[in-house]
Amino acid sequence: MSKYILRRVLIAFPLILAVTTVVFFMLRIAVPGDPAKLMAGDRATPELIEQIRKNLGLDRPLAEQYLIFLRNFAQGDLGRSVKFREPVLGVIAKAFPFTAAITFLSVSVGSAIGLLIGIITAVYQRTWIDNLGIVTAVFFYSIPTFWLGLMLILIFAVGLRILPVQGAGSWRHFVLPVATLAVGQSALIARLTRSSMIEVLSTDYVRTARAKGLAHRRVLIGHALKNTLIPVITVVGLSVGGLLGGAVITESIFGLPGVGRLAIDSISNRDYPMIQGTVILVAASFVFVNLIVDIIYAFVDPRIRYE
Repeated sequence: MSKYILRRVLIAFPLILAVTTVVFFMLRIAVPGDPAKLMAGDRATPELIEQIRKNLGLDRPLAEQYLIFLRNFAQGDLGRSVKFREPVLGVIAKAFPFTAAITFLSVSVGSAIGLLIGIITAVYQRTWIDNLGIVTAVFFYSIPTFWLGLMLILIFAVGLRILPVQGAGSWRHFVLPVATLAVGQSALIARLTRSSMIEVLSTDYVRTARAKGLAHRRVLIGHALKNTLIPVITVVGLSVGGLLGGAVITESIFGLPGVGRLAIDSISNRDYPMIQGTVILVAASFVFVNLIVDIIYAFVDPRIRYE
């Protein structure tokens, strides 16, 4: 087990390096226009543009820029934000807790509800309970996130006036954003759990466990559910990685000062270092979450090993 985990950790570092390298060159080669001119604005003087270019190190050869970037990145330095006049990492560190909070709350609530619905519909398959669960899951999974968020605001904030619309001052500000993200998450997990559970319940070892006289609950939870979790863990990991990268639409609708809203504001303000920092954070979040998922795989199913 320890060797397996060590291999996965060692693989993660080259992945992060590769991702940061791609981000670095894409922002300097693939993005059209001069970053210094974009940040300076249309009315900027040539002297100001040249000063911004010098401050960002864009006046140096690309290879030298990359080496400087790697050196600073290894020291935790992602540059200085043009808008905030602060280190990029510090600005992201202030925004990340809000994104992390709605991510883990929405994924936890959505996964718990989805697992429960998926198990119930699988146990009572081909009944009205199963049909109702399938229709409900498909309906909520098909609802666009932005529309659901606006409807929740209209009902609970404007109509009933029991929850705030925007901000992050208290736990009440997180109820609507978490509900918005958890609905789609629970519908997806419910559909996946149902199909996986039905497949597992028809296997030989489950029939053998039942033939031995084990209680229905023990067969369901102790034998079937554990093997159902593999695809569910994969989807949950992808959801966590995506939301940690910034729930852009949800954070914008509810005015949460998270990473997603920070990325949008950075693009609007042409804050070149901040754009680079947020994109790297999104990519690193996916790599980190996939690492955690691989480790969880080994505990859920010991047969899983990567040579």
